[in-house]
Amino acid sequence: MPDQADDLIASARGIEGMYVEWRRQTRAGLRQVQEAAVPLYERTRHFRIYEPGVIPGLLQTRAYAEALMGAIISFQHIPDDTAAAVNARIARQRVLHRGDHTFAVVLEESALLARVADDEVMAAQLGHLLRVAALPSVSLGVVPSVARRLMWPVEGFWIFDADRVLVELVTAEVTVTQPSEVELYSRTFTALTKSAVHGKSARELITAAIDALG
Repeated sequence: MPDQADDLIASARGIEGMYVEWRRQTRAGLRQVQEAAVPLYERTRHFRIYEPGVIPGLLQTRAYAEALMGAIISFQHIPDDTAAAVNARIARQRVLHRGDHTFAVVLEESALLARVADDEVMAAQLGHLLRVAALPSVSLGVVPSVARRLMWPVEGFWIFDADRVLVELVTAEVTVTQPSEVELYSRTFTALTKSAVHGKSARELITAAIDALG
């Protein structure tokens, strides 16, 4: 059907890379996974990021990244290249400060409260989140746990401009390029954004998460 042509073309072009198992990507460790995303990050102008359970990689401190990636390596039985992988992740954060990029980020309040590291590391991470949220290129929203929701919590996803979505599952990374599916993720992000608080209210939730530590 004519109205499905764009979706069929996108599926045909990207079918091999739509579902890639982590065990295939991480045979040599996590560093190459971090580095492989650099071209996509550099060419993307507008990022839309939703995370329900962790702080997104672009906004992570080195210590938080070390704790999180170390846990992933241990759990998934991946070759341990934590230091190199963290260096690559931190290097990717240059897009926050260079080039014409904008970032709309929506987190669930649970992402602020998840103790993926010790209290000192978590406090530093949440403090860093406050600083990054002040950047003119960054819009940060937090969906309070008590919010009246327009959209239920879903899997974490990243929308790159308007033509690609990456979704991380436990077993694989899923790349979505079909226009109708990208549009559905875009509408999902809009609904989640409407359930989130921003500005002073978001900062208060982050500060409360810091106060709850220890």
